[in-house]
Amino acid sequence: MAIVIHNLRSAPITHLSAVHRRSFATSLSSPRRFNVRANLLPFPEKSSKYYKHLEAAVEVVQRASSLCVDVKSSLFSTDDKVLEKNDNTPVTVADFGVQALLSLELNKLFPDIPLVAEEDSAFVRSRNLAGTVLDAVTTKASSTSKPLTQDDVLKAIDRGGKDAFVFGSKPATYWVLDPIDGTRGFLKASKALYVVGLALVVEGEVVIGVMGCPNWQEDLSEKNPAEMKEHTDSLSGSGIVMIAHIGFGTWTKRLNSTSNLPDVWTRCFVDGFDLVHKARLCLPDSQTWESLPLSSLFNATSDADNVVNNQILVLTACCGSLSKYLMVASGRASIFIQRKKEKTIKSWDHAVGMLCVHEAGGKVSDWEGSEIDLAADESGRRLIFPSGGVLVTNGNLHHKILQIISQTSTV
Repeated sequence: MAIVIHNLRSAPITHLSAVHRRSFATSLSSPRRFNVRANLLPFPEKSSKYYKHLEAAVEVVQRASSLCVDVKSSLFSTDDKVLEKNDNTPVTVADFGVQALLSLELNKLFPDIPLVAEEDSAFVRSRNLAGTVLDAVTTKASSTSKPLTQDDVLKAIDRGGKDAFVFGSKPATYWVLDPIDGTRGFLKASKALYVVGLALVVEGEVVIGVMGCPNWQEDLSEKNPAEMKEHTDSLSGSGIVMIAHIGFGTWTKRLNSTSNLPDVWTRCFVDGFDLVHKARLCLPDSQTWESLPLSSLFNATSDADNVVNNQILVLTACCGSLSKYLMVASGRASIFIQRKKEKTIKSWDHAVGMLCVHEAGGKVSDWEGSEIDLAADESGRRLIFPSGGVLVTNGNLHHKILQIISQTSTV
């Protein structure tokens, strides 16, 4: 395995303690990077407990992301006009196709690990879409001794449904899947973001995670010319897959490999901003700046070229929660803050993102500073109940924002 290192200012990459990772990650405002060229994962198998699980998850998320791209390509004409959107059928095919594909593949390798996922097959059955979903899955599924059937696909979808498994209060091991986080992004002809997100939870702790983001564009604004050339060649326009393994950091590589370019894993770190008014912030698509506690002390702008004193830069990153976690973990944003509204918050919108941000040196909590309890929904593990909402930061800003939230709620 050949290792290519850029701007290395830290201890060896595979053995950083949590404290060392944090100090390294926050020493500068722009992300540092080191790259590992390899066909396997960017850390040793013998010392990473969930290596095989992560290896399988990366493979299947890449194929699921490719399924999304294929389905989406049938939705738009060459001039980006929507060709068909009756009953949101393309979204249905992609959502359910991804869930069926991941369920089938993970069940082959890890039959004893249940799946918690967003969908069940009721809608597919009611609209007679099983054949269309089967076609999408068949093109991406690994070979089997016999062809897949519609019944195989429907059962695979329901393996992740709300009635598939009852956990109870005991510690559990299970997969958490969001087949497409950011459906509005999927439906846009532009480069709006959407994410296939998969995490493995062991006894209440996320231990590995994979996010596939087909529309991700690499930010070249802070790179020197040599880095710009390398990353234009390797990442731009190809989407990314982000992975995290507990204790081994967060990494990204090209989602779509090409024969003339090797796979390059790049280590991710959160940004190093430690002043709230200098931070870059992401909002949920359904919430406004005025709905957040920070709005009582700071103004906001989305114009990156004209940020003035006491203004926070709000980044417009449609769509879905996981794309915001991806922004923070990659160092492109400093904060993602979500207010808890009346509707419930789903575990699959946060589980994989939580690990990716933590392993990149950041922090995730509720608005009181408590960790997110993934086992609070004892029977289904499908809901989370953060007090006030969810706060995701680069770590430096976390306590400061919690203080603002506390002061604002007191007033």
